[in-house]
Amino acid sequence: MSFSKLLVANRGEIARRIFRACRELNIVAIGIYSEPDADATWLDEADEIYPLHGISAAETYLNIEKILEIAETAGVEAIHPGYGFLSENEGFAAACSARGIKFVGPSPEAIRLMGSKAEARRIAADAGVPVTPGVDGQSMSSEALQKAAVDMGYPVMVKASAGGGGKGMRIVYREKDFLDALAAAKQEALSSFGDDHIVLERYLPEIHHIEVQILGDEHGHIVHLFERECSIQRRHQKIIEESPSPNLTPELREQICSAAVRLAAAVGYTSAGTVEFMMTPSGEFYLLEMNTRLQVEHPVTEWVTGIDLAQWQIRIAAGEPLGFKQSDLHQNGHAVECRLYAEDPARGFLPSIGQITRYDPPKGLGIRVDDGIASGSEVTPYYDPMLAKIITFGQDRPHALRRMALALAQTVVLGVTTNLDYLQAILAEPNFAAGETLTRYLEDYFVEWTGVPELSDDLLLALGAAETLFGEGRPRRTLTPTNGEIQDVWDLPTGWRNVKNSQ
Repeated sequence: MSFSKLLVANRGEIARRIFRACRELNIVAIGIYSEPDADATWLDEADEIYPLHGISAAETYLNIEKILEIAETAGVEAIHPGYGFLSENEGFAAACSARGIKFVGPSPEAIRLMGSKAEARRIAADAGVPVTPGVDGQSMSSEALQKAAVDMGYPVMVKASAGGGGKGMRIVYREKDFLDALAAAKQEALSSFGDDHIVLERYLPEIHHIEVQILGDEHGHIVHLFERECSIQRRHQKIIEESPSPNLTPELREQICSAAVRLAAAVGYTSAGTVEFMMTPSGEFYLLEMNTRLQVEHPVTEWVTGIDLAQWQIRIAAGEPLGFKQSDLHQNGHAVECRLYAEDPARGFLPSIGQITRYDPPKGLGIRVDDGIASGSEVTPYYDPMLAKIITFGQDRPHALRRMALALAQTVVLGVTTNLDYLQAILAEPNFAAGETLTRYLEDYFVEWTGVPELSDDLLLALGAAETLFGEGRPRRTLTPTNGEIQDVWDLPTGWRNVKNSQ
């Protein structure tokens, strides 16, 4: 079985990533776009593109019927949902199947089971995977849940059984605040996911966020591709990820990764997925949730294992068995990913919209950039403000972090405010460099971060022009004979010259 045409039901950097995977597999890649994305640079890498005729996510990238109509018009055999939007939508996966189109991801049943935190807890417990002490609140009154919280001991976490991304979650430290927090969490869960089902768990304030990448084919083979440390996060949204985790011993790594495989096997999982755990500083770990899709941070795993996850998702959906066994997989070196956002950390992370007047991504050995922007791109208020992912690889963690520092220093984004300075400040902070990365890290060290003084775009452009013309910091040469010959005037680093050809 193979695909000749595949539609990517997503946008931005992940759409571009999947277009490239299709090209390498000799598959025609179909792109879709909303009206704000009509001139987006990431569309250039699709083989065919179709308009969604709308602006908001609800009428475009979340519109199942509209996407399936385009898929049938284009004659595709498969749809890759990327991450976000419809990637964990059981109904979308089932609708694809009903139309005879292969959904590049797990089965609708696996999505349903793992999409419910309450159901995932039950399955995990049966599979011998540790779960946080807690209760399923579906059939419990508010008063019964309040009593359960007292019995459990504060602080507690109230969280939506459905969805993710920190929505429908509240941390409660005192009994008197419980009922208000419960009501707020249920209301947010209902508006975000259409389901106010709540799970109550003991809140562990001192934890690392460890997640395990798994792959399963349709022939019963499931492997893990080791772990990622994702503890640097703001409001449950990850900012920096790395692999391997600096906080796991080989023995603990084997325990966590084996637990992830057991959970995946319990639901007959296929495709790429991620099992997420909370881990205490003493090494106790508990299931957090399972994401039944490709993760934003998948490049760090690709770099340390050499496995192309996006391609293997497509190959698995086409019926191929995994081409490797667990014993074939190893972690080699160290990889780090930083997410570049159009937002202002010094002003409460306010989104920044407008035109990107200049964008220069970093380049060099051990640097990878997954992006969906270019100079001239528009950042709109309609979608997630992530602009790019910058990933570096090194022989060990210090090496990868040095390369990341260099990569961030090279990155130029003008026209909108970004979190670039914020990322650089985190990398320079001693506790991060030492690998002391609990999930409350940003609260402990960056809650009052005010940023660095801003320079105007005009001044930055002028400084860039001066650097280009005069080569600040470069050794000066003179027009002197070398081995009896005069140097070519076009090689001189000063004066009027062919700038492009001399760089």
